[in-house]
Amino acid sequence: MDSAEVGCRLVFDVTSPAEIALKIEARGASSSSLTTSCDGFPFLPVGRVVVEYRATGFSPEPVVTDRLEALLPSRYCPSDRLGGFAATMFGGSDDPVRAVTAWVFEHLTYQVGSSGPSTDAIDTLLSASGVCRDYAHLTATLCRALNIPARVAAVYAPGLSPMDFHLVVETLLDGEWRVWDSTRLAPRQTLIRIATGRDAADVAFATTLSGALTLPELEIFAVAAGDLPFDDHTSLVTLP
Repeated sequence: MDSAEVGCRLVFDVTSPAEIALKIEARGASSSSLTTSCDGFPFLPVGRVVVEYRATGFSPEPVVTDRLEALLPSRYCPSDRLGGFAATMFGGSDDPVRAVTAWVFEHLTYQVGSSGPSTDAIDTLLSASGVCRDYAHLTATLCRALNIPARVAAVYAPGLSPMDFHLVVETLLDGEWRVWDSTRLAPRQTLIRIATGRDAADVAFATTLSGALTLPELEIFAVAAGDLPFDDHTSLVTLP
């Protein structure tokens, strides 16, 4: 992971002086840079503003998350409403986490535009389609419904196509947080953590605090050191 390189370019059209919070920094980077085309960041003046971020060299960074919080329902993961479904489908499994991730992969269709900002895990279950955040929300919800602590992690994902910010799930197994990607679109061994939370609301890459702006352009890149590894998506992988 030392030679991996990730980054992004965000272009904002600001129509009213704005304040924005960004979550784009990769955890554990040994070298990084952040540039913006305007002074006074994060207070953005009216006009076009370009933010560019780049980072290289990564090492594990400890992440502390409350185990109890990872068991509770949240805005996009209403696990309290899927207890019966989860128990019926996976309650008898000797390996419920792998059973859940495999089921979500097999039963959902990855379809851009099939969900929106208000789509939660129940909506995804009913529609049987979504994008990475929907796969992650449904996976985390079913795990929590089975009393398995689960959280989501926003990551840079070398190998992802088309390239974008990516959302995956971590579950607590035998005292270790293990990462799962029910989309199976990128090898977990090369994922680079950006942020961790209960659901997508906690890890949004950009949050407008005041003012008004749009995001007409977004570019992300994530390049692994060497060839991409094979991932069977069943082995235990820990996200740095």
